[in-house]
Amino acid sequence: MSHSNFNDIPPQESREKWFKSHLLAREIELKELYEMPQQELDLLMAETAELRSDLGNRDRNIGKYCTAGYFLELARIIDKRRIES
Repeated sequence: MSHSNFNDIPPQESREKWFKSHLLAREIELKELYEMPQQELDLLMAETAELRSDLGNRDRNIGKYCTAGYFLELARIIDKRRIES
């Protein structure tokens, strides 16, 4: 499956913004989501959704909570585009 339509990464997403994923056992930059295999994207969406679902996480670490939100929303957008194409 080709994802060539995801090569035009918006400038605001090319700045270094990363999320440390425990399920993928690595740090991921926001721009990596465009080329991420679907299985990894699914795991990342599950992990970030779980982190965002516990409002206590917001109080414990607002930065990680917000970053998880960025990654989750972008992953959802990419996932939807892949399904539609």
